[in-house]
Amino acid sequence: MQAWKTRFNLLDGDLLLWGQLLLGALAVVAGALLLHAILRPIALRLTRFSPLLTAVVKRCDNPARWALPLIGLLIAAQGVPDTVAGIGGVQHLLGVLTILSLAAVGAGAITGVAQGVALMHPADVEDNLAARRIQTQTKVLARVAKGAVMLTALAFVLMTFPRAKQVGASLLASAGIAGLVFGLAARSVFGNLLAGLQIAMAQPIRLDDVLIIEGEWGRVEEITSTYVVLKVWDERRLIIPLQWFIEHPFQNWTRTSASILGTVMLWVDFTLPVQDLREKATAMCKASAHWDGRVCGVQVVETTERTMQIRVLVSAKDSGKAFDLRCELREGLIAWLQKTYPQSLPRVRALVEDVPAPAAPVIKPSLPPSPAP
Repeated sequence: MQAWKTRFNLLDGDLLLWGQLLLGALAVVAGALLLHAILRPIALRLTRFSPLLTAVVKRCDNPARWALPLIGLLIAAQGVPDTVAGIGGVQHLLGVLTILSLAAVGAGAITGVAQGVALMHPADVEDNLAARRIQTQTKVLARVAKGAVMLTALAFVLMTFPRAKQVGASLLASAGIAGLVFGLAARSVFGNLLAGLQIAMAQPIRLDDVLIIEGEWGRVEEITSTYVVLKVWDERRLIIPLQWFIEHPFQNWTRTSASILGTVMLWVDFTLPVQDLREKATAMCKASAHWDGRVCGVQVVETTERTMQIRVLVSAKDSGKAFDLRCELREGLIAWLQKTYPQSLPRVRALVEDVPAPAAPVIKPSLPPSPAP
């Protein structure tokens, strides 16, 4: 009976102590949230002069709202005596949650830096080559950095478990073979990651670049850590692994500039005055909103036994305007030919001479042989 009474007294004392600890934890959480509420407007006011810092503060706001109370609880838990039943598990749980919350703060800061850089270098301007280059590098590197932060946080979490340490120590003995097998199994994954870093540094492609891949025309819509999303002109999406861009040739129409040349090919009769066509094409280019004023040339580039081929070479600020300009010139020049020089449209010539047909040879019927006398 005395033993049961002693156990009840100990349990009652632990419950009382845990009640006090719970009240203390609530006070710590309330103080941390109050500190967050005080520091948030101060941080926004101090960083309002910089879009980059403002974006970082905003992206770290929600993760910090969780991280501050967890840090406060972890610090307070370290002062609790180890003799309190269950305090070790609580401290371990708080440590794991604190690591994850700090990783979330770090990932938010990286995302804020990427967004701030994008705001400082907008790509919705006319000459956006430098902005697209910077945004591409920032987004790819930000994804790699966030992946590194998450892997580091996972490693720290595993290090808090004693058994995980033992497993890691036992794996070191076979690290060579395991690393080889894992490397062969994940070759494509690591290849795409390395290709992503190479694309971020060398930048053979950037966001909003115009590419020709496997005969498809499209713009780079998104660059992830493993693949590229190409938005094709008819609203389809072409998904391409990053490593493909390192191993295969492709066309980039906006590598150094979005300006491009376009051609309109016409087949006409030899009787067409080329100078009149040249003047008409020049007048149409000057009247078009798609022409950038750089190039407008008309040349005879080929002849056959029936027609001559004329190339109209024009320039535009980007491939979209070049396509519209080519269609506009093609339609306008054909209508002009039909109206002004209809006789100069492609034709087939034939020379018909009035020569009588030769007389047919006269074939005499053969006579049967005469009978023998």
